[in-house]
Amino acid sequence: MRTLCTLAASLLLVACATQPQATTECSEPRSLVCTREFRPTCGVLKTGGTREFASPCTACADEAVTGYIPGPCPQ
Repeated sequence: MRTLCTLAASLLLVACATQPQATTECSEPRSLVCTREFRPTCGVLKTGGTREFASPCTACADEAVTGYIPGPCPQ
């Protein structure tokens, strides 16, 4: 029984860790000025890649970005 519970808990943790996060779309008009806060953000590029930015504001200030995911980009 203990092994079954351990296996179930492990599967639950793996499932939670691999869920993709929802992308927040950048709104128009885009910001021209951002505060100097540091809140790592993973920007989703129009070309399909990702790039890390200091904050959601700086990510969306870049015209190459369509949206962002909170937190640093996965390695």
